Amino acid sequence: MRTCPVCGGVVKGRVDKIFCSVQCKSVDQYEKKLESEQFFLQVDKQLKTNRKILKKYNLSGHSTIRREILHNEGFNPHFFTHYWKNSNGDVYLFCYDFGFMSVVHNSKEKYLLVTWQDYMGKKLALTSNDKPPQT
Repeated sequence: MRTCPVCGGVVKGRVDKIFCSVQCKSVDQYEKKLESEQFFLQVDKQLKTNRKILKKYNLSGHSTIRREILHNEGFNPHFFTHYWKNSNGDVYLFCYDFGFMSVVHNSKEKYLLVTWQDYMGKKLALTSNDKPPQT
């Protein structure tokens, strides 16, 4: 008698059948996907968390906030999707459509928050001479 590797139930049917039901087969595939894509899922979760936090504190499209406020909510500046450099050489890191730049104002570390604008897209493509900023 064959048993299902997920629930331990009896497997009936074809000789090569492994699972007792479609639900058990689905559970097995889901668990294998979680194992194989664990790193991707962690990075994706942090990017989404960062975007949510940036969106929450950047209602006007351009604002400044103390660094520790964002960090206390789970923001991690090492996770971003792309960057944009303005004409002054300032580098903004973006989590999708919300960006931030580290600044020091009145001896306090802060982030300058911005929202992606259409004119920024012209410089989005990286050339061989461009290198991502060091954080």
